[in-house]
Amino acid sequence: MSVRCDMLNNIEDLKKIQAKGQSLLFLRKNQSAGSARKEILVCGGTGCQSAMSREIVATFNEELRKQNLAGMASCHITGCFGFCEKGPIVKVYPDDVFYTEVKVSDVDEIIAKHIIGGEKVERLLFEDPKTNTRVETQHDMDFYRKQNRIALRNCGLIDPEKIEEYIANDGYLALANIITTMKPIDVVNVMKESGLRGRGGGGFPTGSKWGMALRSVSDKKYMICNADEGDPGAFMDRSILEGDPHSVIEAMAIGGYAIGARHGVVYIRAEYPLAIRRLRTAMEQAKKYNLLGKNILNSGFDFDLEIKYGAGAFVCGEETALIQSIEGSRGEPVSKPPYPSESGLFGKPTCVNNVETLANVPVIFQKGPQWYASIGTEHSKGTKVFALAGKINNVGLVEVPMGITLREIIYEIGGGIKGGHAFKAVQTGGPSGGCITEQDLDTPIDYESLSRIGSMMGSGGMIVMDEQNCMVDIAKFYLDFTVEESCGKCTACRVGNKRLLEIITRITQGKGEPEDLDKLKTLSETIKDTSLCGLGQTAPNPVLSTMKFFEEEYKAHILDKRCPSGVCKDLLSYVISDACIGCTKCARACPVDAISGKVREKHVIDQEKCIKCGSCYTACPVKPVKAVQIV
Repeated sequence: MSVRCDMLNNIEDLKKIQAKGQSLLFLRKNQSAGSARKEILVCGGTGCQSAMSREIVATFNEELRKQNLAGMASCHITGCFGFCEKGPIVKVYPDDVFYTEVKVSDVDEIIAKHIIGGEKVERLLFEDPKTNTRVETQHDMDFYRKQNRIALRNCGLIDPEKIEEYIANDGYLALANIITTMKPIDVVNVMKESGLRGRGGGGFPTGSKWGMALRSVSDKKYMICNADEGDPGAFMDRSILEGDPHSVIEAMAIGGYAIGARHGVVYIRAEYPLAIRRLRTAMEQAKKYNLLGKNILNSGFDFDLEIKYGAGAFVCGEETALIQSIEGSRGEPVSKPPYPSESGLFGKPTCVNNVETLANVPVIFQKGPQWYASIGTEHSKGTKVFALAGKINNVGLVEVPMGITLREIIYEIGGGIKGGHAFKAVQTGGPSGGCITEQDLDTPIDYESLSRIGSMMGSGGMIVMDEQNCMVDIAKFYLDFTVEESCGKCTACRVGNKRLLEIITRITQGKGEPEDLDKLKTLSETIKDTSLCGLGQTAPNPVLSTMKFFEEEYKAHILDKRCPSGVCKDLLSYVISDACIGCTKCARACPVDAISGKVREKHVIDQEKCIKCGSCYTACPVKPVKAVQIV
């Protein structure tokens, strides 16, 4: 869609732009429209782009042009549909047909059969593994059936690089109404009524945070968007910025008006190049339309944004460390109080909200705080976006109402455990969270319930594990991450977590001692009680939770010198059975020349030389190479 960009002077001008774009979005929002014209939307998130979704769009448009079908159909990029396991995704409107795992070579068939012939390309439809039947529409898939996309409402619906499409779907109307008809305290009160809580991990009420910043008296105030998403396996904020950057810009302007700020900063990881590019494009478009910058919509309200890059330090996800980094100092947390709402960026009152929190703001003002508060539970309102990953069939990004159970997410939305294996645990909250076992799968997902069972909501990472995972190794993985990411400012985190990691590493090597269990517990509790910031205070959680639920695995490593899951390589040996055909592939793959043997004769692994890298197992075509427990 192309609309001439004019400076908007008031809300009436904005509504004119909205009306121009609604005819196109009508096809996408009304699947019963019965229009002969088709709109083809292709996922343009990072994952799908790596699988050539950009090339798919280009090929669609080139073929439509060559066949003189431009009047019948057009193809556009859009944000992440969430079903990352089955990308690239192609959706055809208004038919509501959802194609999965599409390749460039499939474009001709989609055009010939669907666009011209009106038939579905059956082989590209999602196949439900439970029924072995093809599912035609997105809304009929179990993956989407229980989702409620609010923060992700525009991802998969609009082109994130065209402001006109965002405006056509009610974009910037909330901002326009607020700055022309509402007082800052009224905006804060709406946020309080909605019950929205911070989605970055802490769950602090957003309205209360804005209210504290509003009450702070200063000549300058700042709004900060925390886009420094660092949890392993988490990609919620990145996907929102890639698929709907204008919602974050609009929310920051609303927040700026509410607290009295005229300047905002988006602190984003430099490793997110696509999100950065689309955010910059959105900022430029908003300024051209007079929706960002000086005298927005001739209301007298000024609000501008800048982008600051994070260098990948996990600790800079903590708001005070983030502020230090923006100021040009080393990214280290500082003691609170004073809180940023009183003294934050450059000593001025500052409000820090993460991307997902902000993405909820515009729609709250569009549909009302009561509507938002009606979703979720008594103390946890609205929805939460999770990055569902690990040993799960349907890997992807899901947005569910607060109060849904873990069992529903894993077995209904996630499609169960990959390969038919048994569920073992799910880790929520990333390195700061804890593992949850089968006995707690019916726990409703909200801040308080997860806390009661020893885990936390966190920013939204959700890693599913099966019986093949070693829980001692999982604890070691998360500890290794937090030790690497510690800023080193406080001794408890800098030294304590290093000692924890050393003990865990010894255990996985078969060098653990019975007293190590008490050492782990005592040291973990000390670190939790004495660390300066949230990173150190929560770093021992994976250790404590795995010890609580899987103590027998720790004892097996320590007493029996055995890894029950066969994961810890120091407790394994690679051997070659009599089934060896002497093809020499294992010997050629070994990086340390530990394998000897003649062609067509059984080979032998020198255990003294073997570094247990597994290259021989991978290379062997008939699999006589086995990993066995050291006895």
